[in-house]
Amino acid sequence: MSEPTRPAFLVNAYTDPVLVRVQGRASFTNSGSLKDFFTEMIRQGKTRFVLDFQQCVSMDSTFLGVLAGAALQVRKLSQPGSLMLVRVGDRNLELIRNLGLHRLATVDAGDFNMHFDGSNAQPLSEQVKNEIESAKLVLEAHENLVSADSANAAKFQDVLAFLRSRVESR
Repeated sequence: MSEPTRPAFLVNAYTDPVLVRVQGRASFTNSGSLKDFFTEMIRQGKTRFVLDFQQCVSMDSTFLGVLAGAALQVRKLSQPGSLMLVRVGDRNLELIRNLGLHRLATVDAGDFNMHFDGSNAQPLSEQVKNEIESAKLVLEAHENLVSADSANAAKFQDVLAFLRSRVESR
């Protein structure tokens, strides 16, 4: 599998469920646009999401925290929605399980039979965030991971303490 030149999230918001293809590296540098996309889709009444990880080469804890936040959001709706992670691969599956996301989302590690219609897919534009906005995004993502699994509190206690002091000092 060759890595795309730029990490990207391709989305098709006109399907049910909403489809998202994760390409390249999913990290704190590009997760803000995905968080904003989930928020807007939920605001518009979309509650079912499928994320295709076949072309995702790696992901960090901030990205996983954004996913946890989206899963928590759709679960709290009066008519609960769903978040399905498909074709995640072995390494990404290990990360998902280690952080407890498999308890919030449906996870398919195999070759889920999915057709991603790229003809209507649009890349999410990256949004440049200042230092404080970035710190708030990373803090919220890691707090979501603790909400997903309390064992994550010990894993991220130093990160959380640092980010809280950074955000609160502004």
